[in-house]
Amino acid sequence: MRVLIVEDDRNLAASLQESLVGEGMVASVAFDGAQALELLRGSDVDIVLLDRDLPRVSGDRVCRELRESGHEASILMLTAAGTLHDRVEGLNLGADDYLAKPFAYMELLARMRALRRRRIASSPPILQSGGLRVDTARRLAERDGKRLSLSPKEFDLLEALMLANGGYVSRLDLLDLAWDDPDQLSAGVLKVAIHALRRKLGEPPVLSYRSGFGYRLEVAEDASA
Repeated sequence: MRVLIVEDDRNLAASLQESLVGEGMVASVAFDGAQALELLRGSDVDIVLLDRDLPRVSGDRVCRELRESGHEASILMLTAAGTLHDRVEGLNLGADDYLAKPFAYMELLARMRALRRRRIASSPPILQSGGLRVDTARRLAERDGKRLSLSPKEFDLLEALMLANGGYVSRLDLLDLAWDDPDQLSAGVLKVAIHALRRKLGEPPVLSYRSGFGYRLEVAEDASA
C-alpha cells in the first residue's frame, strides 16, 4: 500500500511513517498542503492521511482539489476537530473517512485496511496487464489467452497484485485482502499460496518479491520491453 502522510506536526509524521513502513507499506510525507498537491500530481498513491489544519494550503482545499482532479486515492482525514459537524463537513468535502486526534494507531491501521478493501470492491471488472487478464466478476484468469486454474485464494492474491499496477503489495496487505481472518494465519500460509500462484502463472516469471516492500507483478514492464 502506498501512503502519503500530510501532517505539519513533524514528530507525528515521522512516527506514522516509521510505523507504516514497519507494516510493509511505502509511506512518504508532506508537511503542508502545497507540498502535498505537488507530490500527488501524477502519482499513484493509494491512501492520503490528511490533516485538515495545514500551513500554506489547507487540508480542506487539498481534499477538494484531489476530488475535482479525479485523483483515485482514498482520503482519510486526521484532525483535532472531531465534532459531528466537523466529521460531516470533512466527508462532504470528499474524504472517504474521518478520524479525530488523538487516535489509537491500531484504529488508524484498521480504517486504512477497510479503505483498501472498499477500493478493491469498486475496481473495474476486467483487469489487464501485459499478457494477464483477470475477470473479477466471473473470477476467471488468463495468461496469453490460456486459462489459469486457480484456487479461490490464489485468484484473490492475483487480483490484489493486478490492482497494484506494478506496485509492491506487502505480505500484511495480501493476508488482509485474501483471508477473512488474517490475524489467525502465519506468513507460511501466504508463502505456500504465493508459490502455487507463481508456478501456475508459468514462464517467464512475472511475480517477484523484494524484502521490506512485498510482492509485485512485473508483466506491464515486460510487455513494453
